[in-house]
Amino acid sequence: MENLLGLLRLRVRRGINLAVRDARSSDPYVAITMGEQKLKTRVVKDNCNPEWNEELTLSIADTDVPINLVVYDSDTFTLDDKMGDAEIDIKPYVECLKMGLEDLPTGTVISRVQPSRTNCLSDESCVVWDNGKIRQDMFLRLRNVESGEVEVQIEWINIPGCRGLFG
Repeated sequence: MENLLGLLRLRVRRGINLAVRDARSSDPYVAITMGEQKLKTRVVKDNCNPEWNEELTLSIADTDVPINLVVYDSDTFTLDDKMGDAEIDIKPYVECLKMGLEDLPTGTVISRVQPSRTNCLSDESCVVWDNGKIRQDMFLRLRNVESGEVEVQIEWINIPGCRGLFG
C-alpha cells in the first residue's frame, strides 16, 4: 500500500473499424496489462465496431511502467487471434494532475496532446477538467494490424493512505 501512488480508472468505450479475424467479422475483447496486472473486457460477438463501455482499474505504483492495450478476437476452439495493440501514455495526463489545479469550470481544457510517432494517438487528445475531476479521452490507433482504433478515457483516483503523486 505504501508504494501505491493511486488508481487509474480506464473506461474502455468502443472499438472502431477493427480487423476481421473470423469469416465475416470478429468477436473482440480488450486486454490491458501493466506490469503484473492483467485486466480484460467482455467479448462482443460478431462486431468490428464493438461498444464495451467498461471500467477497468489499475493500481499505479510507478507512472513510468507502460500500460499496454491489446485487442483479441475470441475463438472457441483455437487460441484467440491478436487484432492489434497500443500503448497508453499517461505521462502528459500525470503532468496535468501534478499542477494541483482546483475549481476550474467544467469543460476547461488543461492540455492538448497531439498524435506523433512516439504515441499511439490517432487524433488530438484533450486533458479536461470535468466536475472536479481531471479526465483524458483518447483514440488509440492499433499497431501491428491493418485497421482499428480503440476509444478510452482515463481518470485518476486518489486513495487515502497512499503516497499520491505529490508524495
